[in-house]
Amino acid sequence: MATENLTPITIEAAINAPVEKVWEYWNNPEHIKNWAFASPEWHAPNAANDLRVGGNFSTTMAARDGSMSFEFGGTYTTVEEHKLIQYVLADGRQVKIVFEADGEQTRIAETFDPETTNPLEMQRGGWQAILDNFKKLAEDN
Repeated sequence: MATENLTPITIEAAINAPVEKVWEYWNNPEHIKNWAFASPEWHAPNAANDLRVGGNFSTTMAARDGSMSFEFGGTYTTVEEHKLIQYVLADGRQVKIVFEADGEQTRIAETFDPETTNPLEMQRGGWQAILDNFKKLAEDN
């Protein structure tokens, strides 16, 4: 279900790592499994990524206690190495991720169309928590 009536949400982070490392950690399935979840009670046991226009990606996000899981995935519409990724989710929502290199730091701005089921602040908080997990992993390894 498309959400044209809802304003897109943008979250951001400054990662203390060069863009080449940030890009690798963002897109390599072995790294994705270590950051693509919002809280310690969750994990990402599976990830696949075909990073090219028309390519698909999928990440399994699951509760560690096995009580629930879901697939987060979509199809890439734009890929500009070290700069920009855009994709469309199965329900038609669009996501844009801008990578801005600044020496040994990389700024990420991620803009997504919200869905209509959960409150906007909950969605913003969840996506930001995942981005914060990514920041910690990219900086600590």
